[in-house]
Amino acid sequence: MSYCVNCGVELDPSLKECPLCNTPVINPNNADLSVSEASYPESKGQVEVVKRKDLGILLSVVLSATSITCLLLNLLVFKSSLWSFMVIGICICLFFFVFPAVIYTKSPIYLSLLADGAAVGVYLYLITYLTSDSRWFWQLGLPIIAMVTALIELFTLLARKFPFNILSGSLYIFTEVPILCIFLELLIRHFNNDSYRIIWSAVVLTVCLIIDITLVTILTKKRLRNEVNRRLHF
Repeated sequence: MSYCVNCGVELDPSLKECPLCNTPVINPNNADLSVSEASYPESKGQVEVVKRKDLGILLSVVLSATSITCLLLNLLVFKSSLWSFMVIGICICLFFFVFPAVIYTKSPIYLSLLADGAAVGVYLYLITYLTSDSRWFWQLGLPIIAMVTALIELFTLLARKFPFNILSGSLYIFTEVPILCIFLELLIRHFNNDSYRIIWSAVVLTVCLIIDITLVTILTKKRLRNEVNRRLHF
């Protein structure tokens, strides 16, 4: 005994459609249940990859528009201070930071790092227009930027010229950190017209020297190096 799936009337087994509502009668034992067409597409849709040139144009337009609009607001509306220089400096830094990765991937890494340092220097110089004295930039900001850029360039050179791993990278870092700290302390003392001597940087130098000796010992002894690499999964 079967019934119409639409109106529920009792059907004779020989009927092909419901006599009341004309709904087709399908015998599940004889029906062809094969799917003639897939319910979803066999091929996945492809989205066109954004070209680096287009992304670079978009980035340049956004940063340029931000700088120009803020400068116009500063000159025409909010005239109390040159606050727009802060925004312009940040836009300059962002442009040079992402330039090698987005716009020109073939740029030499040393030149890119130098451009990053120069961009930060320009940013700090623009900040001098918001301060009453620019001596801090010439005697502190600019020398610090130059030293940090030089140390980063040196680290990059060592990492590219010699076999690099976590141990050798740590050795480079713990060698450059005390150099930077001593430079900072002497520079600050010069800025404050104090006598040239090292105090807090001497502590940093002592700690880093102990670490450097340990790292050099591990790197020069093959068994120690292999054991450290095995235990620390380097």
